[in-house]
Formats: sequence, C-alpha cells, structure tokens
Amino acid sequence: MQGWVRSVRSQKEVLFLHINDGSSLESLQVVADPSLEKRDLTFGSAVEVQGKLVKSPHRMQNMELQAETIRVVGPCDIWSFPLKMKERHPLEYVRQFPHLRCRSNALGALLRIRSEATAGIHSFFQDNGYVHIHTPIITSNDCEGAGELFQIGTSSEAKESAEKTHFFNVPAFLTVSGQLHLEVMAGAFTHVFTFGPTFRAENSQSRRHLAEFYMVEAELSFTESLQDIMQVMEDLFKTVTSTVLSKCPHDVELFHKYIAPAQKGRLEQILKHKFMIISYSEAVEILKQAPQTFTFKPEWGCDLQTEHEKYVVKHCGEVPVFVVNYPYDLKPFYMRDNEDGPQHTVAAVDLLVPGVGELCGGSLREERLPFLKSRLQRLGLTDAYQWYLDLRKFGSVPHGGFGMGFERYLQYILGVDNIKDVIPFPRFSHSCLL
Repeated sequence: MQGWVRSVRSQKEVLFLHINDGSSLESLQVVADPSLEKRDLTFGSAVEVQGKLVKSPHRMQNMELQAETIRVVGPCDIWSFPLKMKERHPLEYVRQFPHLRCRSNALGALLRIRSEATAGIHSFFQDNGYVHIHTPIITSNDCEGAGELFQIGTSSEAKESAEKTHFFNVPAFLTVSGQLHLEVMAGAFTHVFTFGPTFRAENSQSRRHLAEFYMVEAELSFTESLQDIMQVMEDLFKTVTSTVLSKCPHDVELFHKYIAPAQKGRLEQILKHKFMIISYSEAVEILKQAPQTFTFKPEWGCDLQTEHEKYVVKHCGEVPVFVVNYPYDLKPFYMRDNEDGPQHTVAAVDLLVPGVGELCGGSLREERLPFLKSRLQRLGLTDAYQWYLDLRKFGSVPHGGFGMGFERYLQYILGVDNIKDVIPFPRFSHSCLL
C-alpha cells in the first residue's frame, strides 16, 4: 500500500495508521507493531506499507492491513505543514495553498467528483451520437462580441509592442467560446460537442466568475426548435448528475453534509421533475411586480442581472428555470431572429438555477443568409465574418446549440458558495498562483 498518512495513533501494544492514496475519501487502517514506528512517521508523510490485508474486527471498516514493514518515502514537517490532522479546514483557508489543498478531504472529494462528472459528460454525448471536436484555444474570433478578451503574443512581441507585429499576422486571443468553430463542424456532422478551457478577461472577483474555466458546448444540426436545445440541456444535467450521485456517493455526501446540508434533498426533487420554462417578457413582469427593490431596475430590453436571475428562480420555487426569447438588441449577431413584434426577440435560452443564476446559455443560430448579412452589415462585421456567411451559402441547415459552465455546474450540485473552490487552480483578476 502506497499513500499518505492521514492519522497516527500509537498505543502501548499497537500502532494504528490511516493511509489514503487519493482513490477515495476512505482511508485504509494499518495495524502495526509499535516497534515499526519511526520518528518521521507523521501526519502528511508519504509511506509504503507491506503486509496482509485481513477482515477488520471493527464495524467502521471491512478490511485492514496488518503491517509487516513500513517505509517512509517522503517525510512531512508537521509543524510547518498548513494542514492539521483531524481538523476540518474551511475552503477559504485551504484556498491560500493551491499547491497543497488537494491533500484536504474537501478538495480531494471535489477533484474525484470533477473527474467523474467529466467522464459522465463525454459518455452522455457519445451515447447520443455526438462527435467530440477539439476546438482551438487560440482564436482570431470574439464569439461573444463583448470585448472581454485576453490578447496573446510572444514575450518578444511584448518588448517590441511599438512595432505592432503579430506572431499570427493578425491579433490573436484566448477563446471565450468554441461555438463558432463548432458551427463550422455542424456543417459536416449533425451532432458535435466540445469540452475545454475558456477565458474571460472580466475584472471580477465575485464568487461566480473565473478568468479561466471549463465549458461544455454542443451544436445540433437540422433543428428548428428551441425546445430541442432545452431538452438536451436538461437531459445532460440530469444524466451527469445522476452519474455523479451514484458513482461518488461518499464524496458528494461530504459536501451535502458539511457545506450544503439541504442540497441533497433539493437535487433529488429536481431530478424527478421537468424544468420550468418562462419567456424573458414574463421574467421582466415577475421582476416588476416583486415586493423588493433591485439595484438594477428591471426593464424590458435590459439584461437580467444576477439579482434578477436569483429572484426569478426563487419566485418559481427554487427550481431550474429556462428563460426564452430575449430582446433582439441584447444578444449576439448569430442568434435567430424570431421576426416578432412589437417587442423584437431572438430564439435564445438561458437556464437559471438556484444559488448560481445562469448555468447554460444557448440559441437557435441564424441560418438565413439575408438576415445574417444585414445584421453583420449594421454591426460593421461583414469582412471579419465572411467565412461565417460562407457557411450559409454552402449547404446550410437550421441549427442551434448551447454552452454550460462546468464550474458553475459543480458549484450548484454540491452547494459550494465560491466558484474558486471547484477548480484545481483558480485564475481570477489579480490572482494567478502557481
């Protein structure tokens, strides 16, 4: 058995150790003769134990290891080690030690859940006939049109910025979304998805934002219904959550017991029922009739702020809510015009969940060349997106898709308050440790 010592208890006639190798929350009890105790056999030390695996007489565990030899592979200075034996460290405390926090129970459990959820997402899409696409991290496109981009360049370019030279001959950025590249692929495959890092240069240290995070994105060809997109969103959420709950019960229980005590029951209820659907216009009316005063006054045509999203979810009974058909002028150029009036909308959808707000965002894409052309012309983007117009000229089909923030998903199902605690190495404004 190889692993790290979680506890040491020395008695007159027996030495007890608990060893953990990271494969589960449970540690293996090692029973040894006190003569095997060494000075550097302490909490946090890395050890290799050889012996016999036998049935344990104790009710708390099935098996234990009767040690014959114990070798300390890597000692641990317990006086300077920031994690202490049998102490439940707050998530805020271990966040200070990105190089060591994976040794804590909470982060260990989180990382196993994260791994299982990742596998569950890939399984969901592959089981439903999707092709996995590796979309680029370096791009010359700004998918969101928000301008919150990390521009990249070589170290020599940084020194010679006055010369305005570019490694790629054009300005290049870290991707904010793989959507546009998925749309390219949706011209050859009916169902595609990508799952990778995305970057937003938002100067925010809120508990909901990261500068680097992971995004699950899918694109469906031959669909003219926003309902189809919402169904995939809901099925993805429920399937992956059920997988995580069944495959990581002890890890999930740690969060539901000590961090978000009521979350387990809420999740079980959510998995049994259909998500609610309301229109953006209905959401604005709900907000206007709210008995509370908002920092941002709700008006038709304005974006829903976090405070608005949370109120809408609360009003609907603290369940996931799809909000559909957003104002035309509020959304990016690629969203499909609903051709309605007098309040002009696009076929867009956001999935709002309790405690987090927006979890997923999606839309039908504008596949009609004249509509797309006129909108790009108005925005002065025709030259930059000529290739995007080409997609509509050569075998275009009605299509749509969505993206789900992976860290926000984990935040929600586990009830973790701060998004910085559900990613191994959080990057946010004014912080890039390691």
